[in-house]
Amino acid sequence: MASVSPARRALAHAPWSAAAWRDTAFVASGVPLQVAAWAILTVPWMVWVPTRVTPVLVLTSASAVLVLLALRPLTSWQRERCWAMLGLDVPRMPAFDDGRPWDALRDLRSPELWRVLRYHLVVGPLIALGGIAVIAAWAAGLACAASATFVWALPPSSALNSKPAAVLTGAGVLLVIAAPWAAAAVRRGDARAAAALLGPDRARELERRVEDLAEKRASVVDAADLERRRIERDLHDGAQQRLVSLALNLGLARETLTGVPDAAMRVIVEAHEEAKEALAELRGLIRGLHPAVLEDRGLDAALSGVAARVPLPVRLRVEVEPRASSTVEAVAYFVVSEALTNVVRHARASAVDIVVTRRGDVLHVVVTDDGRGGADPAGGTGLTGLARRVLSVDGAFRITSPAGGPTTVTVELPCAL
Repeated sequence: MASVSPARRALAHAPWSAAAWRDTAFVASGVPLQVAAWAILTVPWMVWVPTRVTPVLVLTSASAVLVLLALRPLTSWQRERCWAMLGLDVPRMPAFDDGRPWDALRDLRSPELWRVLRYHLVVGPLIALGGIAVIAAWAAGLACAASATFVWALPPSSALNSKPAAVLTGAGVLLVIAAPWAAAAVRRGDARAAAALLGPDRARELERRVEDLAEKRASVVDAADLERRRIERDLHDGAQQRLVSLALNLGLARETLTGVPDAAMRVIVEAHEEAKEALAELRGLIRGLHPAVLEDRGLDAALSGVAARVPLPVRLRVEVEPRASSTVEAVAYFVVSEALTNVVRHARASAVDIVVTRRGDVLHVVVTDDGRGGADPAGGTGLTGLARRVLSVDGAFRITSPAGGPTTVTVELPCAL
C-alpha cells in the first residue's frame, strides 16, 4: 500500500475539505448520544435530592433501571449514526439486541451488556469530551480569526488594538487548522470504540469460528471414514466375490480338464495364478480401506491380525475400554499398520512392541522397535502422512528415533469425538 505524501495528507485535513466537515459533523452528532447515559443517571438527582437512606437507594435503583432500558435504543442509534455518516457497519449482537428493551434487566450477567455499558458510561463520555473540544476549537478559532474584521470599529482607547487583534487572528487561524486534525482523531477513536464495544466481540467470534471449523473438519473426517467403509463393503461384496468365483472356476478347470493342449493349459494355469494374486491384492486393499474386523470386534482383534502378518516378533497389548468412536479407532489402526510397514521396510528391527491404552478421554498408541533408528518424517517414509492423519482428529504425534535406535512413535487421540 503506497504511503500518502505529507502534502496530500495536509490537503485532506484542510479546514475547507469535505473530510474535515464530515469528521466534525460526525463528532458533534455523537456528543448528545455519548452523554445520554450519564444524563439519565444524573437528571433524577437534579430534580430531587433525597437525604434518607431508603429514598437514596430507590432513586439510585431507578436511575440504573432507566439506563438499562435506554441501552438498546442508544446503541441502535450509535450504529445508525456510524453507518449513515461514515459507512461503518457495526454488526448487531443477537445476544444483546434481540428482544425487548426491558430484557436488559434480566441479562445482567451477559458480557455483551457490560461491553455496551462500558461504551456508554466510560468510553463514550471520554469521546464526547473530545467532541466538545473539537467544537470549541472550531468556534474559538473562527471567532479569533475574524477578530480583525471588527477591531476597526472599536475606539482607539480600547484594549483590543491592532497588536492584540493580530495575535488573536493568528491563534484563531492555528485553531482552525488544528480543528480538522482533532476531529479526525476523535472520529477514529469513536469508530474503533463502537466497533469494539457495540459490535460482536472479535475474540469470541474467532473462538466460535474455530469451533465451527473444528466441527466441520470432524464431520469431513467422519464422512471420509464412512465413505471408506462403504467402498470396503462394495469391494468385499462385489468385486471380491467375483474374483473368488473366477479363481474357483479356473482352479476347477485346471484340475478337471483333460486332453487340453499344453498351450491352452498354460493359459488356464497363468489365469488361475493371476486371479489368485489379484484376489490377494484386493483383500489387502480392502484391509487398507477399513478392515471389517475393526468395526465388528474392535482394535484388539484388528491389530492382532495386523501383527500376525508382520514377519517379525510383535508384542501387542491393547486395553481400550470403553471403545472409542469408529473414526478414532480407524486412525489408531492405520497408525499401527503404517508404523509396522515402516519398521519392516526401513528399520532392520528384530522385534516390535505395541501398546494401545485408553486413559480417560485419550487413546494412547505407542509403537517401539529396536531397529537402526534415524527415522525422519521429512525422509518420505510415510511418517508425514501418518502425522497428518493424526492431526485430522486433533491428535498429537511424536517420534523419537536417535541414530542406532530405538525408534518410538507415540500418538495421542482424543476419544471424545
